[in-house]
Amino acid sequence: MKNLINITAGALLAMASFSSCQKLDVDVKTQLTPETFPQTDQHYIQLTGQVYAQLRGISVEYFFLQSLSTDEAIMPARGGNWYDGGRYEQHTKHTWDKDNAHIGGVWTFLSTTISKANQSLFLIKDAPETTAKKTATAEMRTVRALALYMMMDLWGNVPIVTQFGDVTPPDTKPRAEVFAFIEKEVKESLPDLSSVVGVPTYGRPTKYAAYALLAKMFLNAEVYIGTNRYNDAVAMCDNIITASGAPFSLETDYRKMFFIDNGPQTKEFIFAIPYDASFSGGYMFYARYSLPRSLQAKFSLKHTPSAPMSTLPEYYANFNDPNDKRNAQWIRGLQFNNDGTPVTVTTTKKGYDQFYTGSDGAAPLTYQVNITPNVTLRDATRPFDAGNDEIAWNMGFRNNKFYCDSTSSNRNQNNDLPIFRYSDILLMKAEAILRGATPTQGQTALSLVNQLRAVRTTSPAWTAVTLEDLYKERCREMAWETWHRNDMIRFGKFEGTWGFKTDAQTFHRLFPIPATATLLNPKLKQNPGYN
Repeated sequence: MKNLINITAGALLAMASFSSCQKLDVDVKTQLTPETFPQTDQHYIQLTGQVYAQLRGISVEYFFLQSLSTDEAIMPARGGNWYDGGRYEQHTKHTWDKDNAHIGGVWTFLSTTISKANQSLFLIKDAPETTAKKTATAEMRTVRALALYMMMDLWGNVPIVTQFGDVTPPDTKPRAEVFAFIEKEVKESLPDLSSVVGVPTYGRPTKYAAYALLAKMFLNAEVYIGTNRYNDAVAMCDNIITASGAPFSLETDYRKMFFIDNGPQTKEFIFAIPYDASFSGGYMFYARYSLPRSLQAKFSLKHTPSAPMSTLPEYYANFNDPNDKRNAQWIRGLQFNNDGTPVTVTTTKKGYDQFYTGSDGAAPLTYQVNITPNVTLRDATRPFDAGNDEIAWNMGFRNNKFYCDSTSSNRNQNNDLPIFRYSDILLMKAEAILRGATPTQGQTALSLVNQLRAVRTTSPAWTAVTLEDLYKERCREMAWETWHRNDMIRFGKFEGTWGFKTDAQTFHRLFPIPATATLLNPKLKQNPGYN
């Protein structure tokens, strides 16, 4: 299901036909017109393809906001590389402001997603009433609701824009109003969303994706609107768990779920964004940012990884079960090639350690690559800098969950990105019950967590579970899938201390409305704590 580029091309053709107002002297028999397009299921897929293509832009800057702001990931400069005006340092230390480029980038990405969904809805609203039209409309409203949910999660009070072509600057709406709008949109769309799971609907929202979005929203309702919605979260999870035909189940091979050939056959994926390395915008996150550059040959990559990002010891400490299959997503310790020989790098003594003071600094040195757990800022001449030597480049355990793609000729990868997974549904239901929801279906928080752990580790089943246990299990299960900030806030851990962060101000649970947005729309109201 790596065909978004074809969908996008069809969408552009359709829009060109709709927007054309020239009278042609030649009668073009194959021209698409409002009278002939859209009509078929394929027409609607083509017309809405621009929105799904837009979703592919979620991968990088969105991850920076959701994960670099937590103990899950850190991206220090190395010899000045990757400092970029301090934007990564700001994420780590919670010192971001309205001028941070990543904050502006994500705002633009999500606003554009909403705008494209509105455009597609505008183009199909006058088409004849058919099942295909109803489904396409429901899908666009659901994608729009998902983008608006992400904005609400990041910024709290945000505009609600539903009309394409309306140039009136929108007002900022209170978070509770945004929450209510999203809930209404998704619930109204549910009857017309497909319940088919597999190739025909992969990459598009189904009823189950809508249930998952509502479950995520209800689980966080106390954070978002100060209201307990845990029983509602359980109900949404049950709609997925008890679905007819059991379309979702836990994958027994955790690593394979994130390989380059993942897709509609992956039984855990409720909603995923498809990527294709052949086209611009392919998922490039792990190959570019996470893999140590010394492992290029081991992973048969056709490019040198930049390798600036790692995890922090505080986060990795959650991976304390030696029998847990999820440990394999980490690159750590002494490195070996696939044939068992050591991975070595030849440099100089000074190249290995820039602070080496011996007179033979230019002498050759060959060492075995050792990925160490701690990240240290060693270069006092530069801000937030680990140094410009081999020691610095090997600092911090690296995540290779979305396994690097050796088949790609560039940094783009074929790995599809899940937004909602079945394991998350089980953990959300367990958490809601622990927080006071009524158990259903004969399931308890303990039985739900043990159901997951039974396929993730060979260690004995748990005999009890607490919220702290569940938080750590979420760290293990959902690592680097852009949900950790959301979890830390809900569990009251976002104001904690880790790495180089000491900030404990609660207003940092929300990001500032970016300066680029307020410049275009002065009616936007800035979040408290920011100028």
